[in-house]
Amino acid sequence: MTTLDATARTPDTAPKSVGKPTIAGQVEARMRHDILHGILKPGARLNLDQLRTTMGVGLSPLREAVTRLVADGLIEVATQRGYTVTPTSVANLDEVSALRIELEPYALRRSIANGGLDWETSVMAALYRLNKTDRIAGDEASLAEWEAANNAFHLALIERCDMPLLLKMYNSLVNLNDRYRHIYLQAVGIQREVIDEHTAIAQAAVERRADDAADLLCKHIERSTNNLRRLIAAELPKVSE
Repeated sequence: MTTLDATARTPDTAPKSVGKPTIAGQVEARMRHDILHGILKPGARLNLDQLRTTMGVGLSPLREAVTRLVADGLIEVATQRGYTVTPTSVANLDEVSALRIELEPYALRRSIANGGLDWETSVMAALYRLNKTDRIAGDEASLAEWEAANNAFHLALIERCDMPLLLKMYNSLVNLNDRYRHIYLQAVGIQREVIDEHTAIAQAAVERRADDAADLLCKHIERSTNNLRRLIAAELPKVSE
């Protein structure tokens, strides 16, 4: 068994593959997890030779995995500097939030227009699971379970937009946004209560109140971003422009 086989982690919101993951897919899943949870620190330089040794894999699947993560915005590559984990910043968080506010309400409106009873059932089932999932500060297992249920709920809301490219962009934005939550919220243990917000969004959606649902979703994203922005502004070192 390779080192990777023994320590591989489950990806967070990475696209699901069919069948047994390739070596590159396993490397990608592990690196994605480590970036999203701050194990690979924001701004850290990545030495591919060291990573290859640590993971017990060849250079080819490692490069393939890194290329995918570059495409998702989790790793940056620059001439003469090589690969680095994408840094965190208030500006980056605000950009991610602005894009979510543009794309998600649009996708939600399309889902409301396209979705039938099966979609309504999916939304309410995802809401029920999320509201029944405990989120305990300091308990990594419960936090991971809640994050998975939260992402499933938000995806259920918009998946009937029937726009594959939009959903791909949404998944990338969720990865970028979740990295801030994982890194900063686990440090302070403060979790904003969002049961009422999620319930209101879901009810407006299945009742086909598109304007209300879109507005509630925008405000939900804005509140969550504001909460994170305060934490990040306090934690990030001050850098002169």
